[in-house]
Amino acid sequence: MSSEQTHAETADTAPAAGERPRRLTYAAVLAALEGIALVVAGVWILALGLTGAPDDRQQAVTGGITLLALALLPLLAARGLWLKRRWSRGPAVITQILALPVAYNLLQADSIAIPAGIGLAAVSVAALVLLVNPATTRALGITGPGRAE
Repeated sequence: MSSEQTHAETADTAPAAGERPRRLTYAAVLAALEGIALVVAGVWILALGLTGAPDDRQQAVTGGITLLALALLPLLAARGLWLKRRWSRGPAVITQILALPVAYNLLQADSIAIPAGIGLAAVSVAALVLLVNPATTRALGITGPGRAE
């Protein structure tokens, strides 16, 4: 392949300085949706713990607060991805990796949790694929080891 062909292909696939690739946008949206889902679940569990009659009120309140705290990671990662911040890919990848065992546990349930597990697994895998995509890494300015591009 000639250097002209390589340069033409790079020009076609590399985003402009201010442009965000669609894959990066989709990854940011998926991370934000996960964060929003954690906020909703945390508020719901917290509200049930405070107003309902849970088996253990303290456990319900603690669980709700924990989910709200956990929501910060994907929400911050989503914001960073949206703003094309290099640091944001790490927390986004960690969020997806942590979501996979949760999805597996949901799939083991004999209840309505099974569709939630399928959805969470699909979102996590899709987000991981988007996050390791070369267009995403280029847009975030991430280079491989030993590459000083």
